[in-house]
Amino acid sequence: MYAFEIERPGSIAEAVAALKTEEAQPLGGGQTLIPTLKQRLAMPSVLVSLAGIPEMRGICMDDKGRMCVGASTTHAEVAAAEGFSGLSSLASHIGDPAVRNRGTIGGSLANNDPSACYPAAALGAGAIIETDRREIAADDYFLGMFETALDEGEIITQVRFALPERSAYAKFEQPASRFALVGAFVAKFEDGVRVAITGASESGVFRWTEAEEALSKNFDASALEGLSASAEGMMGDLHGTPEYRAHLVGVMTRRAVKAAA
Repeated sequence: MYAFEIERPGSIAEAVAALKTEEAQPLGGGQTLIPTLKQRLAMPSVLVSLAGIPEMRGICMDDKGRMCVGASTTHAEVAAAEGFSGLSSLASHIGDPAVRNRGTIGGSLANNDPSACYPAAALGAGAIIETDRREIAADDYFLGMFETALDEGEIITQVRFALPERSAYAKFEQPASRFALVGAFVAKFEDGVRVAITGASESGVFRWTEAEEALSKNFDASALEGLSASAEGMMGDLHGTPEYRAHLVGVMTRRAVKAAA
């Protein structure tokens, strides 16, 4: 490790001000950033910890019946929450207990790892990502692998989820990292079904629109018979070929539908 300063703001306004310092970088749960610092892949001179900001912690329901999750809320806290079983179940299977008690939903969404679980939940449920400056619909937020709509110095403060009638997440876990080799989040709303896939595409999380159309007509795994995702643009590595990942997209989506039903 190398020498750097740590700022511990007590409010969002203080955090925004601290991030205006040259080479400052926000620190959530540190599950990605700290290993990156150890490997000298990033060397910010100032880390601005968001963990101690009360207004960025906790889970509540707003006046529109949406679940509001503070960006600094840990995976373990989300896993223990009631009211959105698909989201809480997803959080309960992220990493191990140490990761779940340190990692945060805001940090995961800001990092946008192409194999992370939360991006699938946010996109699959049509969440609203709220920052210190604006609100961003999930459909507009994820721009590609490790790329989001966040501007320089902009921080996620809260994530708001409309509660689906049914939801579930199924992932084929990469055993070493416990990230998703492929994961599928399915959410059924009154006006249709959303399906988001993580871990498969070179472009990061994406919506499988063909499956959404089929499931909106018949919310049953049988509706996916004959459907298959294209291997074009899928990731290929020592864990699986693009064709294998494309196959798993269908398998995990069917499992998620069965779990939700």
